[in-house]
Amino acid sequence: MFAHLGVLVNLVSGILGPVVPLIIYMVYKDRSRYVAYHSLQALIFQLIWWVGGGILAGVVWFITSLLSTVLIGILCIPIACIISAMPLVALGYGIYGGIQTSQGQDFKYWLVGDWVRSTLTG
Repeated sequence: MFAHLGVLVNLVSGILGPVVPLIIYMVYKDRSRYVAYHSLQALIFQLIWWVGGGILAGVVWFITSLLSTVLIGILCIPIACIISAMPLVALGYGIYGGIQTSQGQDFKYWLVGDWVRSTLTG
């Protein structure tokens, strides 16, 4: 649960959220496969959606601002707003994962969960 809710650390620090599941994974990788699976899954999910989404949003807003001088960028503003919502969607999805695992249910992120499971099982 704490690995999934580590995404909330991003609200305070901006980018240190993936550190929480990384620490949990390093501590529990040999003790519990269940905890290792969920923490590694949360780590990869946060790196892709929070860090990657934030970088992508920054790049899109930079391009939009450059193109705004030519008037084309104004048409790109709605696209940039949608891409900027990616980290917020990741925040909600991480909280949902934390709630699911705290209730004892097996939770997997879309696309990430299957890849992590196959990595851990070899």
